[in-house]
Amino acid sequence: METERLSPRYSGIDVWEPGDILDAMIEGQFSAVAAVRAARPALERAALAMEARLRHRGRLIYAGAGTSGRLAVQDGAELMPTFSWPPERLVLLIAGGNNAMVRAVEGAEDEVEQATEMVNRHGVGSDDVLIAVAASGTTPFTLACLREAKRLGALTIGIANNRATPVLEEAEHPILLETGPEPIAGSTRMNAGTAQRISLNVLSSLLMIRLGRVYKGLMVDVHASNAKLALRRESIVLSLTGRNREDVREALRRTKGSIKLAVLLLEGCDLDRAKTALDSVGGRLRAAIALVAQNRAS
Repeated sequence: METERLSPRYSGIDVWEPGDILDAMIEGQFSAVAAVRAARPALERAALAMEARLRHRGRLIYAGAGTSGRLAVQDGAELMPTFSWPPERLVLLIAGGNNAMVRAVEGAEDEVEQATEMVNRHGVGSDDVLIAVAASGTTPFTLACLREAKRLGALTIGIANNRATPVLEEAEHPILLETGPEPIAGSTRMNAGTAQRISLNVLSSLLMIRLGRVYKGLMVDVHASNAKLALRRESIVLSLTGRNREDVREALRRTKGSIKLAVLLLEGCDLDRAKTALDSVGGRLRAAIALVAQNRAS
């Protein structure tokens, strides 16, 4: 596998000057970005397929082991505060369980039976989407998650850094991130990990945009879990409506913190009509504003 191969380019890295080592590693990060750029068509196809499956119901499931698993879990966890993705519609499967988030769990990536049990315990089915991430493309735990989810009817996305590997060959939407050999042979936390992180980030962000959780480049579904985010929520409504802060805070209070509903209220809509309009267009604020304006004009 290319990700495991010792490259002659880096064979003397341990005796190089520190600046030259840094240059080589930074160069590798650029190659990781290029690998994601080359995968753009596959990322787009995957996001559109995910949107169709997740628009009204279904869960987003991430599966992986080691570095790939930690990157996958991190991406999934960030969807809740950023886009208010419902926690009941998110499943995070990492080999070795929660302990594997902070330390290596010996042999966890080989636990095929644990992977199959996890998928079945969570009741994975045809409404769901599973993203399997493995630099090698062969990790037994990750591959078992993908195979079992696919057998149960879930849509499967495979992300790997080596060609012609099972994760890519068996996923319905394969995403190859061809990062090649690492500056430190086999250390896929480097180039391969960077490419995985970027691809997961852009894939999930595109999905959230398509699902109406972004409007005018703003996080209109942000969950205000702390003071900083509460202020950001106010600033978003201020920016979108041009109203004063007192009006904005009152609208947010009446809507229990919903930015979208607060904007509609400040546009002159009552709360019940705002909820109805938003529900009828699948939560898309732009479409809801247009619908309210149309109804007002008719």
